[in-house]
Amino acid sequence: MTENTGFEYLISLLEGRKFAKLKESLVKLNEVDIASFICEIDEENRLIVYRMLPKDISADVFSNLPIEVQHFIIKGISDKEVSLIIEDLFVDDAIDMLEELPATVVKRVLKAANPDTRELINRFLKYPENSAGSVMTAEYIALKKHMTVEQAIGYIRKNGVDKETIYTCYVTNDTRVLEGVVSFRELIMNSYETTLEEIMDTNVIKAVTTDDQEEVSTAFNKYDLIAMPVVDKEDRLVGIITVDDAVDVMEQEATEDFEKMAAMLPSEKPYLKTGVLRLAANRIPWLLVLMIGSMFTGGILSVYENAFAALPILVTFITMLTDTGGNAGSQSSTMIIRGMAVGEIKERDFPRVLWKEFRVALICGAALGAVNFVRLEIMNPGNTLIILTVVISLYITVILAKTIGGLLPMAAKALKLDPAIMASPLITTIVDAVSLAVYFRLAVMLLNI
Repeated sequence: MTENTGFEYLISLLEGRKFAKLKESLVKLNEVDIASFICEIDEENRLIVYRMLPKDISADVFSNLPIEVQHFIIKGISDKEVSLIIEDLFVDDAIDMLEELPATVVKRVLKAANPDTRELINRFLKYPENSAGSVMTAEYIALKKHMTVEQAIGYIRKNGVDKETIYTCYVTNDTRVLEGVVSFRELIMNSYETTLEEIMDTNVIKAVTTDDQEEVSTAFNKYDLIAMPVVDKEDRLVGIITVDDAVDVMEQEATEDFEKMAAMLPSEKPYLKTGVLRLAANRIPWLLVLMIGSMFTGGILSVYENAFAALPILVTFITMLTDTGGNAGSQSSTMIIRGMAVGEIKERDFPRVLWKEFRVALICGAALGAVNFVRLEIMNPGNTLIILTVVISLYITVILAKTIGGLLPMAAKALKLDPAIMASPLITTIVDAVSLAVYFRLAVMLLNI
């Protein structure tokens, strides 16, 4: 049965008020699909459907709902029901929800939570935005190194039901200092008498609460982790980040980079849920910057207007030069930004990147120049000096464009800026000005105009 077919059947049950059959069908679905179904139906029925869900799956369904639907449900239920939701949610999911809700709703939710949960949530809300502390959860298994495998498995059975993951367990001392990590696989593969100190891995890959979330997600990708412990400055274990949270961070950071690379300010909301005025406000600042930058191109043209007035054919090659330069620069910047994003390229690699991009540019420039020489000889026979001017300008433009495109993202990183801002629009604006300056300067020199 496809998702759409299933939803049509569920909607027919809802419209026919066959709630018993509807509940029976809903509990067979994955929590994500139930959340999708709730989003598909009209508002007056969302609360009815949510309230018929069994308690053991309602919190998971709630955590998969968009923030505006969560807000709607919270407004329509009692404080006791709010308390049940907040107690059943994992802390990281609760934090994600509270960060998006209006202050008045947050106050009501925290008031409904029990004192321990309220204290824990308030502590998490104080971590810097986009830090490891802001995306971690406190639901983890902490063991002691003197435990035997049998004792550890017994502890997990007793306390693991509400934990985010039990596949990776952490070993701490009496003051919660992280001492090692042990996987559930290692527990079941060793004899009951073995102590955790004998089998735990003391070389733990971990994050500090203040680490940037993008660095954490990069570590997940690099080391193929399913969970990562988060410690404070005293090396005390305060939470863990699981792979699903890391994937969310990767998606968020990738979206932010794409928006910056397209010369837009990042938006927190999905496109279809962002207002027209907000979308325009996100785009106008960069468009203004690029528009002002393009004025330099116009300034160069005005300086050399006598040159193309004397030889109008020069104007016909401007678009080819600027487009090729922009494309060449964008290729390099995209590769370098991607390399830095996944950790392949570091700031110390500046000389290697410069040398590699220069050699690539020599080859690409030679290939493009040769093709253009042949093409122009066929289309404009007898204009050898003009052809040489265009070809040499193209060759120099490609070299400069690829060098600039490769180095500007690294320069941004060195200045503690996001390399993604040095992407296609900005690179193209810079390269356009450079290519025109080179082109007309060569034309004046070679053609005596």
